[in-house]
Amino acid sequence: MSAQPDRDEAHRIEAEKRAAVADRLYFRRRIFNAVGLTFALLSTGFGLFWLAWILWTTFYNGIAALNGKLFTMMTPPPGDEGGLLNAFAGSAMICLLAILIGAPIGIAAGTYLAEYAKKSRLGEAIRFFNDILLSAPSIVLGMFIYTVVVKQVGHYSALSGSLALALIVLPVVVRTTDEMLKLVPSAMREAGLSLGVPQWKVTMQVLYRAALPGIVTGVLLALARISGETAPLLFTAFDNQFWSTNIGQPMASAPVVIYKFAMSADAGWKSLAWAGALIVTLFVLALSLISRAILLRNKVSND
Repeated sequence: MSAQPDRDEAHRIEAEKRAAVADRLYFRRRIFNAVGLTFALLSTGFGLFWLAWILWTTFYNGIAALNGKLFTMMTPPPGDEGGLLNAFAGSAMICLLAILIGAPIGIAAGTYLAEYAKKSRLGEAIRFFNDILLSAPSIVLGMFIYTVVVKQVGHYSALSGSLALALIVLPVVVRTTDEMLKLVPSAMREAGLSLGVPQWKVTMQVLYRAALPGIVTGVLLALARISGETAPLLFTAFDNQFWSTNIGQPMASAPVVIYKFAMSADAGWKSLAWAGALIVTLFVLALSLISRAILLRNKVSND
């Protein structure tokens, strides 16, 4: 008769021990969670603080330097008034040419990876080297084009600058195209192939239409990235104080001019550098917002 109460008492004690262990484990997890969350919030705040400081400094100094001459006059010599018209025009030409070179090749390569080399060793190797190119310092790409193109031709040129920037565009577009095409449902491919449509036509008329917003977003993000690149252009396009539309000759660009003017002791040049930095920052922010809007619009339409 006394054995049953003893067993019940033992079970009760064991349950209390387990509950105590569970409570301690839960309390310890809450502490670790609170510590991790605190560090995450502090890290986020630390990064946002410097971002806000940089943006505020750029806007504060840039707005004070904005005037009508900025978009109507050429880069001036020290001590004179001027603007950044040739630098903005040069940047637009160099970046547009880089997109025209890098985007089609990137889209084609991304299509090959997504549709023809899905799980092959060659596809994995290409993805691996593409990731290396994606993380490569831009100055290394600029030095590569300088060695391969500029030294062989014998002079700087806007075309060599575009080639350097195209190497930056290429891995971004390859990765974006590859990932966007993977997100297209397999049923869309199967439906087209079941009707006897060739695979290339299914890709062109079905898959590209479905993945178009993502691919366009990738191209815009690549454009935003190269818009502020300075190091590759120092080795390739260099600079030109005058108006030039000849892609075979040196050409001014906003990042290089901003760098040169910011390093100068001339107050007028420093003012133009702040104004140019503000315009480039606004351009990059606009491209980022447009890219996000395209993705959100596509997500809403799919939902």
